[in-house]
Amino acid sequence: MGSPVDLKAMYVILGASGNTGSIIANSLQLNGKNVRVMGRDAGRLQRFVRKGAEAFTADLSDAAALTKAFRGARAAYLMLPPITSREDQERESDAIAKAVKESGLLYAVNLSSYGAHVAEGTGPIAGLHSSEEKLNAISGLNVLHLRAAYFMENNLAAIDTIQGMGMFGHALLPDLKMPMIATRDVGTYAGERLLELDFLGKQARELLGERDLSMAEATAVIGRAIGKPDLRYVQFPYEQVQQVLTKMGFPPKKAAVYIEMFKAVNAGVIAAQEPRSPENSTPTSFEKFVQDVFAPAYHRKASAA
Repeated sequence: MGSPVDLKAMYVILGASGNTGSIIANSLQLNGKNVRVMGRDAGRLQRFVRKGAEAFTADLSDAAALTKAFRGARAAYLMLPPITSREDQERESDAIAKAVKESGLLYAVNLSSYGAHVAEGTGPIAGLHSSEEKLNAISGLNVLHLRAAYFMENNLAAIDTIQGMGMFGHALLPDLKMPMIATRDVGTYAGERLLELDFLGKQARELLGERDLSMAEATAVIGRAIGKPDLRYVQFPYEQVQQVLTKMGFPPKKAAVYIEMFKAVNAGVIAAQEPRSPENSTPTSFEKFVQDVFAPAYHRKASAA
């Protein structure tokens, strides 16, 4: 008698219009699943609604609305939005955990970050550590925390500096190798785990991208792809990066939290804990990401200038 119920099973996706959530929603819909897509902007959810999804708009700090969204669902994809402050992160992870508990949700895949094993001093990643702890405290919940590597998409922020100053500037050390992952690979992996529900209890899994590379190596790949083979990487002082972030519109608190994260990466506090393996490596290389995503975005911005 199980199968008719399975066909009606509902999957809830937080941040469904984002980089990872959109991949997961598409994957579940392609597999004929009922999907409830969540976000703050109903307009951005319409592409899923057109394919049969149910849209649910709510603020992630609204525990009552989230409880309603999770109720009756078979599984959910959980994530915190890009932060404005640690206080916001705590408020949102409190609301999500409360809603998961009160709705009786049984399965969740939770987007976390490598470095989330460390409780503090890691900028926004400390908020993900806290979120993991809150979900781990819920009895009866099977949760898989995906500790994803540094997003390749973070490098898109360099486009303005490359076009304006002819170099890639950042606070990270030039030669420190770190794992970098394409968000589409995170979404694909999360979608597979939601379809399989092959995890029990409280688990964490690092996702380390195709390989580790340094900012100097990443810059060389970008330079070749955009026709600037001599593109240089320059490590900027933390104060300068903080000023740039503030000029970009980051509130001072948010800028400071990101500087804390960059310092923790440079100091080796944020680092992969699992040895690289076929299970925690993903297919998209940095070269492929630059070809498919970075170079087109760079040329679009150049032609719009």
